[in-house]
Amino acid sequence: MLLASADVSPMFSLLALMLVGVVAVSLVLLRLRQSLLVAYFLCGVAIANTGLLESVAGERARETVVTMSDYGVMLLLFVLGMEFSLGELKHLRRYAFTGGTLQMGITMAAAALATGAYFVLPWTQVVVVAVACALSSTAISVKLYQDMGISASSGARLALGIAVFQDIFVIFFLVLLPALIASGPGSQELGPALMGAVAKGLAFVGISVLLARFVIPHVLHAVAVTKSRELFTLTVAGLCMGVAFLAALMGLSVVLGAFVAGLAVSECMYKHRILSDVAPIKDLFLTIFFVSVGLGIEIAPLLKDWSIVLSVAGGLIVGKALLIAGIARFLGLSWRAATAAGIGLGSAGEFSLVLMGKTAELTTWSGELNQPLLAAMALSMALVPVLMRYAQPLGQWLEKSYPDLLRRRRRGETKHRGGVGLSDHAIVCGYGPVGQALVSALSAQGVPSLVIDLNAQAIRQLQSDGRHALFADAAQREVWKLCGVDRAKLVAFTFPATPAVEAALGYVREENPTIAVMARTKFKSEADRLTEVGADIVVLDEQESARAVVQRALGVLHLDQAGS
Repeated sequence: MLLASADVSPMFSLLALMLVGVVAVSLVLLRLRQSLLVAYFLCGVAIANTGLLESVAGERARETVVTMSDYGVMLLLFVLGMEFSLGELKHLRRYAFTGGTLQMGITMAAAALATGAYFVLPWTQVVVVAVACALSSTAISVKLYQDMGISASSGARLALGIAVFQDIFVIFFLVLLPALIASGPGSQELGPALMGAVAKGLAFVGISVLLARFVIPHVLHAVAVTKSRELFTLTVAGLCMGVAFLAALMGLSVVLGAFVAGLAVSECMYKHRILSDVAPIKDLFLTIFFVSVGLGIEIAPLLKDWSIVLSVAGGLIVGKALLIAGIARFLGLSWRAATAAGIGLGSAGEFSLVLMGKTAELTTWSGELNQPLLAAMALSMALVPVLMRYAQPLGQWLEKSYPDLLRRRRRGETKHRGGVGLSDHAIVCGYGPVGQALVSALSAQGVPSLVIDLNAQAIRQLQSDGRHALFADAAQREVWKLCGVDRAKLVAFTFPATPAVEAALGYVREENPTIAVMARTKFKSEADRLTEVGADIVVLDEQESARAVVQRALGVLHLDQAGS
């Protein structure tokens, strides 16, 4: 307690120690090319196991950690709720419901059997452990895909679809958890208790829908017209806390309340302004959460249970990665996409730790089990950023060595086995704003085009308009045969996902070494790499944006001078 002071709040002392420690550890790990998420976790472990925790925060340090973690999780899930998109779910429904159902069902069954076989636990706790093992970290996977520049790839979209399904599932499970723990399976009171929990959950959702439709937009509009940024930010924070408090009053989790508050705000017209206001502190929420996870890990008691920790962490990562990769292949994705999705979702998740903590509040965990499970889940989350560095090389090797292993052919591929009846055409990969503009320009010049995209709605609309379009992954070899790339004049990759484009370029050049290939990327280093692997023209987003800004700025100045 050497550094603790009666004049300083324990929470302030702990927060200061966390942030200073994170900066120091992060600088070291960045030099070692490790993920910042690993740094956050290790910082928490170091603080908790070197005596600094009690020295700085005093005797009530553990209580402060729990409070800090609660706030971090609540604020983090509020942001995740805002970023949750029902429109995106509609586009990802094939991945979400098919992939999510298979992943959750198989993982829960395997985890329940393993837990029941090796640990003496009530069935209620076995169910909780099974659900916790089946969940993955949305925050980690999304951040990793963004950092790697593959957030628009089919593997990232599959991972997002499964993660969305997991979030929906765990929201319902959190509603039922108190009744399940209180009554226990087989109890005569279980049925009425579950019905009561469902009724409370539906009532809460109903109230939230009413607030989202009739109250929250008007409140935000009234605040927005004041043009006070501080008041707007304060209002958003108040809505988050208010809805979370309402959930607590109804006997539900504040974490559930915060997530639903984010959902309520996500559909209003002020969503993007809210996200822009929250963005600067979003990383702080993520930091607090992962450091708090590390703070809850005590190394000394775990040394005798190291085999359990390593076995559970290894089983989670290997088992879930293999399962999700197999599901990806079943859905027709390439090995590159399958490995990215599998490793990205191979860990436990934020909700896993929330579930374990919530269960600890409602019942008594075995002291010999709770810490090892929490440590194993946290360790799996810390390992994913490290393992993701090997996802793309592994996918490339599997694509070359076992291209047809576990792959289920899409119906569209069988139907178009002979390829499209086009020649001297352009193949446009991606039908976002850039792809749409290119297809429109080519059509105006009389150049036939074929679109490849994983947006089912866009492909369906194109086909209904009589245009050539394939719902397919450009990183798959057989797609290029279906597109008639050997008879085409141009291939244009209109999305800036360099690893996916790099993989597809190899297949394009094998089928047609002389075809003109255009690619798009964000950074100069990526442009050089694409040129090396076969792209003839690389459009650099930064360069084009700079040229447009300079031209517009000079134009504006010239007009001002002419008018003066």
